[in-house]
Order: sequence, then C-alpha cells, then structure tokens
Amino acid sequence: MVGKGADVITLAAAWTGHDTRLIAATLIAIAVIVVLISAFKLHAFLALILGSGVLGLIAGMPVDKLLSSFESGVGSTVASVGVLIALGAMLGKLLADSGGAEQIVDTIISRAGKRTLPWAMALVAALIGLPMFFEIGLVLLIPIVLLVVKRSRQPLMLIGIPALAGLSVLHGLVPPHPGPLAAAGALNANVGIVLAFGLLVAIPSVIIAGPLFGKLAARWVPDAVAPEHLVPERSDEDNARRPSFGATLITVLLPVVLMLGKALSDILAAKSSEVRRVFDFIGDPLVALLAAVIVGMFTLGRAAGFSRGKLTSTVASSLGPIAGILLIVAAGGGFKQTLVDAGVGKVITQLATGASFPALLLGWLVAVAIRLATGSATVATVSAAGIVGPLAATMSSTHAALLVLAIGAGSLFFSHVNDAGFWLVKEYFGLSVGETIKSWSIMETIISVVAIAIILPLGALIT
Repeated sequence: MVGKGADVITLAAAWTGHDTRLIAATLIAIAVIVVLISAFKLHAFLALILGSGVLGLIAGMPVDKLLSSFESGVGSTVASVGVLIALGAMLGKLLADSGGAEQIVDTIISRAGKRTLPWAMALVAALIGLPMFFEIGLVLLIPIVLLVVKRSRQPLMLIGIPALAGLSVLHGLVPPHPGPLAAAGALNANVGIVLAFGLLVAIPSVIIAGPLFGKLAARWVPDAVAPEHLVPERSDEDNARRPSFGATLITVLLPVVLMLGKALSDILAAKSSEVRRVFDFIGDPLVALLAAVIVGMFTLGRAAGFSRGKLTSTVASSLGPIAGILLIVAAGGGFKQTLVDAGVGKVITQLATGASFPALLLGWLVAVAIRLATGSATVATVSAAGIVGPLAATMSSTHAALLVLAIGAGSLFFSHVNDAGFWLVKEYFGLSVGETIKSWSIMETIISVVAIAIILPLGALIT
C-alpha cells in the first residue's frame, strides 16, 4: 500500500500543465473524429485527417511539424501495411471468382451431419475469411448461409451465428486483415507472432461466440427467416470447372504456414543459422502473401479456366473496393504519428506505469471506447494503437503481439447502429433492430470479452 501511495505522489508531482493540455487535446481530437463520423456521416479518412489537425494545433505543435508528422505517418503506414492489404485483396478475389470459396463450402458441408453443421459453418467462414476482408467475406458467405439453412431446414441463427463469428474473429485478430496489420505496424510487433497468438485466441473465441452462442441466439430469435429473394438457387453450372478442394486449401493456408514458420524459427533457431535466414525471408508477410497470390493464379485462376486476360482483370478489380480501407488505415497512421510527435504517447505511458495499470487492459478499453463511438473496427484499432503505442517500446516481442490482439479484441466490442456490418446482417437475415442486437451485437461482445479474457492470462504467464 505504501509503495502504491508513493507512486501516486510521485506521479502527481511529475505532472505538468503541458501534460494536461496533451490529454485534453487527445480527448478533443477523438471527440471530433467521433462526431464527424457518427453525426455528420463524414468518411473516416477525412475525419482522421481533421482530427489529427485538431490534435496537433491544440497540443501546440508548429504547423510545419504537424504536417510533416502526419505525412510521415501516412507514408510509413502505406509502406508497411498498404502493400500487404493489396496482396490480401488479390488472393481473396482469386478465391471468390474462381469458385474456390464455394468448393471449400461444398466439400465441408457435404461431410457435415445435422449436429455438426454449425461447427462446419464456423470452419467454412474461418477458411474463407483468412484472405478476405470482412465486408467481402460477409457478402460472399451470407448467400451460402441462407442456402444451407434452406436445404438443412435448421434455424437461421443456429447456422448464421457460427459463420459470422468465424469471419469476425479473423477480421479483428488475425493478419493479413487491415486492423491487426495496422496495429502490428504501429507497435512494431512481429506479424508472425501476432498471427500465431491470434489463431490461438481465435479458436476458443469462435467456438464460444459461434456454435455455442448460436444455440442460445436461435432461442432468442426463433422466428428469423431470411427474405426469400436473397436465397440463391444453385444449378449444375455452378459446379463447372472449379479448383479442387486440396489445391484451394493449400493456397489459402500457404501464407499462414510461411508466417508461422518464421515465428517458430525466431523462437527455436539461432540468429546466425541458415534455417533462420531462409524463414526470415519466406515468412516475411510481404513475401508470404506475394507467393500465395502467384500460386493462386495457377491453383485457382488457371484451374478454373481463366485466360491470361481474365487473370489480369481479376487481380486488377480487387484493388478498387479496398481503396477506402487503405485510405482509412493510412490516415490512422498519420493520426498515430501525430500523437507520438506531440508527446501524447509519453504521457499515456507515464500514467499507465505510475498507476500500475495493465497495458493489455488499457489497449482493450481504449479500443472499446472508440469502437462504440465510431462503429468502425479499423478506426478503433488504428486509433487505439496510436494512443497506447509507446507502451510497446519496452515490451518483449511476445507482449507487443498480445497488445496488438488486445486492441483487436476491443475493436470488435458490441457492434450497433453506427456500424455498417450491423445493417448488412440485419438486412440479409431479415431481422429487426432488436433482433440484430440480441444476435449479432451480443455475438460481437462475446468475442471481444472472451478474447481479452484469454489474452490477459497469457500476458501474465509469458515472460
């Protein structure tokens, strides 16, 4: 008790008026971003730019330094994350257009019994969700969910919730999705370690929020019936010339295996060993995703009968839909760098250290607050990473990776009416607002809480 009291007195003595100004600037900047996105419906890219300007000016940064900080943050983020997001989009587009995604679905569903169908849907969503962004995966997966519901005559929530959980968990916790990648870049965390721990946390999170909660959601929303016009009809033409299940699975898992190999070699192999150098190269996220895209052109595109022109157009068409995501992530990097250069990060670090507040819990709480306010998991992730980023400077690579996951878990908390995903689920599943909250919103909250409940003990156990 005496030690803690002394820490508080020391912290209070070290606190300055400038520190108060920096905290006030941060809170006002976040409020500006929230109001612009939520009330004025301004695009998050513009809101983050304006919020960065408000932060720098209130914090007393010279205008030239403010501009250079934001620009350098945008540039470094695009350089480290933008290319990876683009490669992930290409792989996802090849998977969708070649019929590889449907091949995964058909193979797994055909081997699942009535009782294991919810578990199979969670697995399908996880496999499809690995290379795809959430919105793309959602639009691709929901018609499949509706078709499975129609054929199996199972309750919509019993099948739909596990699929949504599989997609959502990967979106928040597992690279190469934009949020985890952006947070890893901001915290200088090893992407391979983030991926390894992300998968470890993702599995129980999907199980609890998916098949297990799906049973409860089916009781809470028993009368959910998807609009008939949204249920697709499958014809024999749908089975024409698709890549094989084995080739599709190998292609989707290739970047995961390479990045996990690098993470394991970093732990097990000596720095000077040849094995370590090889895995450092092939397991780099850029090389791993590039290899998967190139392999996918043959195992997915060519296997589906794509000509060279079709392959080119498929890859090119994948970039347009992600432009908005890239801009948001880039502007989030600029906001993060403005926070750092203004000195906000140091103040947050002093507060957390002086109050003995766990960094992992702080990262989760900050992300939760921004998620609830803005509705965007990506905005919550990049903003929270910027605010708590300096805490990672003294962390081990393992704890930095866990901080990335804590922020990602917080970014999924309670999706509601300011989140585009909320409305997508509502309309596709034919739900009321109340039913969407009782199913989708609660599912998102379970994922967030279960994930942080696993992450915090991991942080305490791992040195």
